[in-house]
Amino acid sequence: MRASLAALLLLAATSPALAGGIETTGTAVAVALPLIAGGISLYKDDRTGLAELTVDTLATVGTAYALKNIVREQRPDKSNFQSFPSDTSALAFAPAQFLWDRYGWEYGLPAYAAASFVGYSRIDAKKHHWYDVAASAGFAFGFSKIFTTRYRAPGLRYGAELSPDGGAFRLSYNF
Repeated sequence: MRASLAALLLLAATSPALAGGIETTGTAVAVALPLIAGGISLYKDDRTGLAELTVDTLATVGTAYALKNIVREQRPDKSNFQSFPSDTSALAFAPAQFLWDRYGWEYGLPAYAAASFVGYSRIDAKKHHWYDVAASAGFAFGFSKIFTTRYRAPGLRYGAELSPDGGAFRLSYNF
């Protein structure tokens, strides 16, 4: 039920954007990605994951925003000097990397596809160079590796090991 609601919210968020072009759609997807990642954490009742997502996203976007105001590189469309790095791409790649690191490739791969579209939309609109987007993805990767832990669902875990010297049975419960 919650997954269906998240899909409907994403569709509703991006439908008006589709009429506005690829840049607007990319921005809508960038805004939707952290909301969807947060929704997945809430659906899994994963408060730790929600906190890690928040820290990852704030660190990634904050770094991009700070560097954008320090580096002062001209945009490809010559509109201003805030090209490097892309904070919109940072907003998209932070939850994508979080989902990969926390819940696995099954969540991360679709999120990375969406984040890559956001990066493409920024380059296509001549708002960023390819390396602006790549830097933002790199920041997201680095911060997620620092702050994100692997999700372990609560419940009973068991396993067995055999060796030439004997064997072992392991039983544990994750809270």
